[in-house]
Amino acid sequence: MSIRAVDEAPLNKFHRKLTWACAGGPFLDGYLLSIIGVALVGMSSELNLTTGDESLIGAAALVGIFVGGLFFGAVTDKLGREAMYTIDLAVLVAGSVLSVFATETWQFVVLRFVLGMAIGADYPIATSLLAEWVPNKHRGRLLGILILAWYIGAAAAYVVGYVLAEMWGTGSWRWMLASGAVLSAVILLMRIGTPESPLWLVNKGRTADAQKAIKKALDRTIPVEELLAASAAEQSVEQSRFRDLFQGTYLRRTLFCGLFYMCQITPMFALYTFGPTILGSFGLGEGNAGNLGSALISVVFVLGCIPALRLVDKVGRRPVIVWSFALMVIPLVVLGGGTALPIAVVITCFCAYALFSGGPTVLEWTYPNELFPTSIRATAGGVATSISRIGAAAGTYLLPISLDRLGIGTTMLIGAGITAVGWLVSFAWAEETRGRTLAETSALPGSERPASAGEEDRGSLRESGHSLRESGLGRS
Repeated sequence: MSIRAVDEAPLNKFHRKLTWACAGGPFLDGYLLSIIGVALVGMSSELNLTTGDESLIGAAALVGIFVGGLFFGAVTDKLGREAMYTIDLAVLVAGSVLSVFATETWQFVVLRFVLGMAIGADYPIATSLLAEWVPNKHRGRLLGILILAWYIGAAAAYVVGYVLAEMWGTGSWRWMLASGAVLSAVILLMRIGTPESPLWLVNKGRTADAQKAIKKALDRTIPVEELLAASAAEQSVEQSRFRDLFQGTYLRRTLFCGLFYMCQITPMFALYTFGPTILGSFGLGEGNAGNLGSALISVVFVLGCIPALRLVDKVGRRPVIVWSFALMVIPLVVLGGGTALPIAVVITCFCAYALFSGGPTVLEWTYPNELFPTSIRATAGGVATSISRIGAAAGTYLLPISLDRLGIGTTMLIGAGITAVGWLVSFAWAEETRGRTLAETSALPGSERPASAGEEDRGSLRESGHSLRESGLGRS
């Protein structure tokens, strides 16, 4: 049986465990980025932090994510998914523990930067590992579940912050930071023992290890001769490198993945800020109750992702992302009416945007993993994450300035314009990858030829140039 068995395997306990373990990284991202916002209230008063100190502490993790995604994606393609999969979680545990005992601003800034690097590294590590293990027909949905974990983590942080603040007041901020260490340790334990990606092992010529990994995970024995043929095919072509992401077709795919990701999260960060203002109309935006309001915002975005999870595998990636961006523009344009709008209209627009944004959200990590070959898959995911964080950091920094100088209406129209750019990028460059093997989706245009009957029997698939050339890894 070929590695086709991996692509077409029924979902089992291993797939479910791997999905939840991989989702731990985005969950911790949402949790750690959000819990610091709650903890800063107590930190500021106890440590006499200035506004500049708070800004540095808040921004350090975003800068770390940029660096971590850009650098450690390439390291993951070189050293393997399995090793980095646990190392980055160990860094999260250590960094969170040390944060509990920090007393100086520079210590918090350094630790938040390190935590951000580990989070940024985990995105390409975990998503590439999951993409290379899950069956084709479930890949879009399972990768989409990972992004849901971000919102759940953010909501959990606000709830935990609310409970701790109610019990022990603002002085409980060290307990808030300690909670991140506990959660990181739990997820680290979940990840121990996960087998290496068979695609990565074959790409490196480690066919015997690939056979053992498949046996351990799926309890299926793959004839080593077929893996040897796949390995020989892999080694017979030039392996793609970091610079290939910025050449030819891969440049277009890199720009597509990074730009649509950035255009999706930049206005989203703006609405995360605008959300508490809306909830303030109902008395939920002040004091500790504001933490519950922020948790509710995260839940609304989770609800928006749920229908998209089904649609990406049922109707396809391209129609979902193109139509979602088009529909996302509408509520932002309406919100351009500013404070003159009735609160019911504002809430409706907010909910509509959250619903429509589910499409691009669940594809943030699907497309980078599908459009690039094994040798640069994690690298591409890391670059896309880094590009997106430029928008996140800029949105976080510029939003208060825009609200103060331009007003909420103009700020929302700017968000609509950014979203419209996301639609243009998707309309021009989004490819359809539903139901296809990773070898097929990552192949360069025109590099595949129809397989003959004899080749189908051998399970071989030919790819040229910088893409994979795999045997037994595609569908016959």
